[in-house]
Amino acid sequence: MDLLLHQNGRFRKLAAAMKITDVLRAEHAVFHNLFDHIEASVPKLKTLGEVKALAAVVDKVHAPHSKLEDDLFIEPLEPYFDQMGQRETFHAEHEHIESTLIKVQKARTLKDAKKILLQAIAASRKHFDKEERIVFPLAERILKAKTLTDLGAQWLSRRDPAKK
Repeated sequence: MDLLLHQNGRFRKLAAAMKITDVLRAEHAVFHNLFDHIEASVPKLKTLGEVKALAAVVDKVHAPHSKLEDDLFIEPLEPYFDQMGQRETFHAEHEHIESTLIKVQKARTLKDAKKILLQAIAASRKHFDKEERIVFPLAERILKAKTLTDLGAQWLSRRDPAKK
């Protein structure tokens, strides 16, 4: 597993290569903490702007996660999802989460915005659980270790702000 040091706007590799599944599990851990915070905070929020700001944060971190996951990870597994009858499911779930977060921004009442944001968080948790229980283990059984580490390296190169 690579240990990364973020220094002067760049990621520097400190150890061995990291599998894409390990990278995504680590990202999911951060998301789960964010979701816990949002679920605890939303009932206490007093303004529509506060709810929309939280939704914007989730969207800002979820959108690049979904794109990289789709591009680097789900795409190589699509033939196996076809066999399981799940080919469109993972892309559709990402799109559903993103569209639900957009609905928060369009909400006109505090009550509606809270409800929609919590729906987006619930959908995200369900999706992440499916990936963690089914997709990541499937990838580790099907894809070669080198492929998984190559995908991890691709993730790193796309996440490095110096390369954007």
